[in-house]
Amino acid sequence: MMYQEEMDDFQIRLATLKSQGFHCSQILMLLALERTGRKNPDLVRAMGGIAKGLWNGGETCGALLGGACILGFYAGRGRPDEEEDPGLSVMVSSLSEWFRSEAGLSLGSTRCSDILDEYGKTKCPQLVRSVWIKTTELLEANGIDMYEGRHLEE
Repeated sequence: MMYQEEMDDFQIRLATLKSQGFHCSQILMLLALERTGRKNPDLVRAMGGIAKGLWNGGETCGALLGGACILGFYAGRGRPDEEEDPGLSVMVSSLSEWFRSEAGLSLGSTRCSDILDEYGKTKCPQLVRSVWIKTTELLEANGIDMYEGRHLEE
């Protein structure tokens, strides 16, 4: 759980990344990379492909997709000699179910277009923050240290 000072710093960091032109999915991955002390502009660019409900296609919210990607970043398989964390699919499913039922959306939808139609862009920063918190909770509950990671290397 975040303390008030951490929450204030977090809100400032979100606003800074947004003002730099990053999308919800990219912001979430940038936060994960920062947590590990790494930089990976290629990965951040790739996260842009799932922004804006698959680029205004009105599909799945970029914050939700970004959260799922963070779970994969920490618990997925990236090389032939690695094993995927057995809890990855459950974590991603849990994130999706949580998003539908508890992320503060009266519609229960995960579609970017539905969220924007109901709330406009005012809901986006809150969703990014909520997805980040939920994602960190899921990783912690599965014994994955976000600072060290399971497979993360320099």
